[in-house]
Amino acid sequence: MDQPTGTPEWPTTDSPLTIAVLGWARLALQAAEGTGYNLSASELAAGLAMMGHRVLYLSSGFRYSVVPGMRVRHRETWRGVECFEVINSPNLSPSAANFKNPMQETSSEKQSSVVASFLANKGVKIVHSHSLEGQGLDLIRELKSRDIRTVVTLHNYWHVCPQVDLIYQEHELCFDYDGGRRCDDCLEESSPRVKKLKRILNRSAERVLGPKQSELIRLKSKRVLSKALNGDGEEAQPSAVNRNTRPDPEVARGHDASGNNEGLIDHTFADSSIKMGKEPVCLDLDANEQFLSKGDVHLKVLNDYGKRREIGIAALNEADLVIPPSEFNSRLHASMGVDESRLRVVRYGQPHFDQINRKARRSPFYDRVPWSADDATRPLRFGFFGTVRPNKGLEVLVRAIDQLEPGARRRCQFVIRAHGGDWAFRKRMAKYPEVNFLGGYDLIQLIASSGEYDVGVLPHIWFDNSPLVMWEHLHAGKPIIAARLGGAADTIKPIDKASSQPGNGLFFPGGCPDKLAERITQLVTGEIPIPSAKSVHEASTLTSYPAHVSEVDGIYQELMG
Repeated sequence: MDQPTGTPEWPTTDSPLTIAVLGWARLALQAAEGTGYNLSASELAAGLAMMGHRVLYLSSGFRYSVVPGMRVRHRETWRGVECFEVINSPNLSPSAANFKNPMQETSSEKQSSVVASFLANKGVKIVHSHSLEGQGLDLIRELKSRDIRTVVTLHNYWHVCPQVDLIYQEHELCFDYDGGRRCDDCLEESSPRVKKLKRILNRSAERVLGPKQSELIRLKSKRVLSKALNGDGEEAQPSAVNRNTRPDPEVARGHDASGNNEGLIDHTFADSSIKMGKEPVCLDLDANEQFLSKGDVHLKVLNDYGKRREIGIAALNEADLVIPPSEFNSRLHASMGVDESRLRVVRYGQPHFDQINRKARRSPFYDRVPWSADDATRPLRFGFFGTVRPNKGLEVLVRAIDQLEPGARRRCQFVIRAHGGDWAFRKRMAKYPEVNFLGGYDLIQLIASSGEYDVGVLPHIWFDNSPLVMWEHLHAGKPIIAARLGGAADTIKPIDKASSQPGNGLFFPGGCPDKLAERITQLVTGEIPIPSAKSVHEASTLTSYPAHVSEVDGIYQELMG
């Protein structure tokens, strides 16, 4: 298909380089494996290849073989990027799989030598690490010894926290890791040796049976084992015959809507028990600042996990440049000892961001307020996009919905798009006809979904570095109610402040459902008006995909002199 008239050409480089991008996920799977980090890494790699660079990608820690020996194997070429993988790495990926292996991560001389030799033989001049999961922390030093420049993008906190999110037991922010001793019981993970054996067996089954049959057998075995261990309790998602076992209590009412002032629906589940998630830990609004002020606590070393943090910081100080995508991430690593002169914030830019942005600008409603409490003829629509993982804060949102006054709730519609098993959440929210779960989504659905909601909700419970979903909301011209944690604090400009400057969202203290419910109520009652998409764009610092790739290319050229 021909390009639209006047479409600009993709930028090209005057000084092509051989660049290696490091990660743990399969690059071609993009967000399907590794979520936002891999989507960012893959689009940057593809953009650099389009500029004229030779781009290699190397993953590690995922592929294991019955044939002994560590080696690097070519996997595929994707969008001009040559993709390789380390087989039989002593470090597993993702990070949770290697959690019980902290000292192997700190020093993997053989692996780092194999990887550095491979990259040197390929003529690599710049290594850009998006994740060292599956590698040793001594790799950067080994690359430096071979005069290979190194750039590190910090998508999370892996260099200082093997859990990667700075969350204790997937539930609460870790303000004090107790010199590493708190890490001992942070995650319940089997030993790396057991995980390697499982991956060898899975890989062998794939070779004999094929990937699809092997996966079906693996999933079936998991279900059988779960039944044997847990009995025949309620399924994760019960069949239709086990849902409405009794008539609707209002079945005789017909169209008579009186007598139910709260507007609830009783779905008469056979099993009426409700599976609640852990109660979120309600934080102070200045949790970011509290964490940054504890530099002495963060640098205490009392065990191997403490040593791992110390060596992780030293590894970042060996890099030529460290480019976190948010100011908060930069300040956090500086507070733990990363040389500030090596830190430079580089914001994300993605092709789908730009598609979402252009859609908003091309809309005939771009400069119009989408909803007003004074003359509303429909509900105010709130959108949650993400997963059911605890760190994304869906538990906070559903508890906030529970706490809304019925009059406020009935003026809302909640659109929840969450990857993963959401039945427990759906069952809890089933009584509210204003809550709609639409399941997971892909980028095509995401681009089209901006017409489904008016306000984004970002209720994360961790220091989310620079969440892609935040940028997706802003590119769509949607104001955000966000937990004031991590990079959101640097990006959201409050619309509840008396100022002549436009705003793009509201804050609430992370992990506090009652405070989120207050913010929802303020919007739906008109106490705080909703801005137009144009106003949200004017209040936001947004980076385009071509600008992002060009900025990174400029960094490479700067380092090469």
